[in-house]
Amino acid sequence: MTLTNLFQIDGKSLYAPDCDIEPSYSDLDSSDSGRDEAGYMHREVVREKVATWPIAYSCLTDDEYKYTIGLFAGKATFQFTHPKAGSSTETETTTCYCSKYGIAWHNAKTKQWKNLKFNIIESMIYTTDTD
Repeated sequence: MTLTNLFQIDGKSLYAPDCDIEPSYSDLDSSDSGRDEAGYMHREVVREKVATWPIAYSCLTDDEYKYTIGLFAGKATFQFTHPKAGSSTETETTTCYCSKYGIAWHNAKTKQWKNLKFNIIESMIYTTDTD
């Protein structure tokens, strides 16, 4: 597997995922948002377009798995560097956290881990970098 500088956690490169990373963006509503008794939705948006990057690997060796999971060890948040949307030459660094990480299978015979998946979720915008 190859490490890529396009995606980094606290300055350490991630392995290039098996398939495209497709970020999604969603708004965060305050706890005061919701429907009233007449059925009307009232929204109080506290943040717009919070990014989520789903990352998946179909197969990792023991060392690759330890390295990847070790990037998150003991960290509630971290600096995540990724390509800036709409630019093939700029990167952006945001404060993020790792959510929903899991692995489906370990094959002791081949010493490979299968289906490592995790989400990196934006906590706040930190800095913008250019390459």
